[in-house]
Amino acid sequence: MAEAQQLGTIEAVRPTGPFYRRPYREAEIPPVRLGNSSRFGSLIKAGKLYLTAQDAIALALENNIDIEVSRYNFSMLDWRLERAQAGGALPGVPSASSQASANTAGQGVLGSQQAAGVTGGNSGISRQSGNATISQIGPVTQTLDATFQETSAFAHRSLPQANATQSVTQVIVQNTRANSGSIQQGFVSGGSVTLTYSGRYLSENSPSNILNPSESATLSISAQHNLLQGRGIKLGSRNITVAKMNLAMSDNTFRTQVTRTVSQVLNAYYGLVGDYMDLSAKRNALETAEKFLTETSRRLELGAVAQLDVVTAKNQVAQARLALTNSDVTLEQRQVTLKNLMSRTGLAEPALQGVSVVPLDSLALPDADNLPPVTELVKMAYANRPDIKATENSLKATEIANLGTANGILPAVQVFGTRTASGLAGTPKVVRGVTADPYFKGGLGTALGQVLRQNFPTESAGIFGRVTINNRQALADQGIDQLSTRQQELNAAKEKNQVAVDVTNAVVAIQQARVRYEASAENRKLQEKLFEAEQKKFSAGESTTYTVTQIARDLANARASELATLVAYRNARTNLDQNTGTILEANKVSLSEAKAGRITQASALPAQLPN
Repeated sequence: MAEAQQLGTIEAVRPTGPFYRRPYREAEIPPVRLGNSSRFGSLIKAGKLYLTAQDAIALALENNIDIEVSRYNFSMLDWRLERAQAGGALPGVPSASSQASANTAGQGVLGSQQAAGVTGGNSGISRQSGNATISQIGPVTQTLDATFQETSAFAHRSLPQANATQSVTQVIVQNTRANSGSIQQGFVSGGSVTLTYSGRYLSENSPSNILNPSESATLSISAQHNLLQGRGIKLGSRNITVAKMNLAMSDNTFRTQVTRTVSQVLNAYYGLVGDYMDLSAKRNALETAEKFLTETSRRLELGAVAQLDVVTAKNQVAQARLALTNSDVTLEQRQVTLKNLMSRTGLAEPALQGVSVVPLDSLALPDADNLPPVTELVKMAYANRPDIKATENSLKATEIANLGTANGILPAVQVFGTRTASGLAGTPKVVRGVTADPYFKGGLGTALGQVLRQNFPTESAGIFGRVTINNRQALADQGIDQLSTRQQELNAAKEKNQVAVDVTNAVVAIQQARVRYEASAENRKLQEKLFEAEQKKFSAGESTTYTVTQIARDLANARASELATLVAYRNARTNLDQNTGTILEANKVSLSEAKAGRITQASALPAQLPN
């Protein structure tokens, strides 16, 4: 069950269904995968987890939570690209009240007044509010997904008339029904086209209305385009370009996390190898101290040594036992660290509870380092390090984003044009011997026919300009962005310089670790010879208990120092691989397998396992 959950996809399941419903259904995101892979089961034998370094890396790639978190970035960047391709800011909401209170010119008593330029009484006519806009620094990209809006409003109004000359009633009572809608398509070049329709029904009590009830219809197409500010395909598509760049760099971002995790696993693994070696050395030191205490106690019985010599030997045993305890605690803590790196559920994983980790690889110093020249290693780091690539990508993205603030300095100039066709129809009434023109007799079909035949067209075109005096805000935005870009360029150069320093220091660390290990190994050999010689002298009665215990402590310190330098050498090699960006290749890690969370290389335990 846990294996099935662990292998399940984390990709968002896009909605399905008819095209008219699919865009408005939620995407389904699978639950997080909290199960570990089955690789643990093949590596645990008799209550012990046997690991090679390659197995430890494979377990981490399959189960590490930090890597699992990074896997979600691929889908997130894909969604962000889709969001950028939609363009525009968030749409606003038109005012429904304005839709209900508006009258078409010429429709009803109030419409006739409006057409004549007269507003008698409380007409309630208001200007329709537009969509809300959200501002950003630099021109906003047009909305590239076609947008459809529709408003239907129904109203019953009572309007007192201070002058009843035209309405022939003190109160106009109206029943209205208004429908309007529009479809708008923006273009990445900085323009848009809008098709708008509206239809209104009016029934009122005015005796002077010669067309009552009535229906009106309008159909309008308009276009506008920016000429200076907001014009240009590169400008309008800058967010899309940056989103594509980030998506293309998703492998590089993921590689950064995998590199960090592999380095942590290797350091923990070989640190554990060193801890086991140190624990073995501490046990040997304790056994030697206990044997020496036994020999000293026997000599005390023979009267060959003083009581103080026995106390000294006992103190040596106590210190050796304390050192063994400390070494055992360090080993247990290292196992906890390694388990947590390799398990998605940490120490709560039932298979890992009470299980000791037994590393199968050993620590050994190669005969030679065989390192390329530092200059070649630095070039390798420039070519392979994911953080360097990320910095370069970020700098390019900043330069593209700066197109917005640079263009924002320009004045706003737009050209626009509109063509509108209107229609009006209703039921003619005879008022004081006057009736409506028969051409307007009918219903909504008659009004639509007039619209389609373009009987009453209206055309308009114009140019809009806006110039900000002093233009300080736009200039400041552009200046700040340019200065920030220069800072980013300097930081990128600094980061490259630091890469050279890091690689050089890593090479020096390897060289120093080798020298220190060779010196500590030689010191350990000499201490062993001194200890053997001093034991022989003690057996011959030519040395003291104090001298033997002192040399025994020196030998224990020499062994600990040798192990520490050996672990330091291994960590230095890992550090160099990380600084040159080659740690994944050096450890045969496939990025595609790490991305999938399933390593194909099977674990191969030796036939003979250590106890």
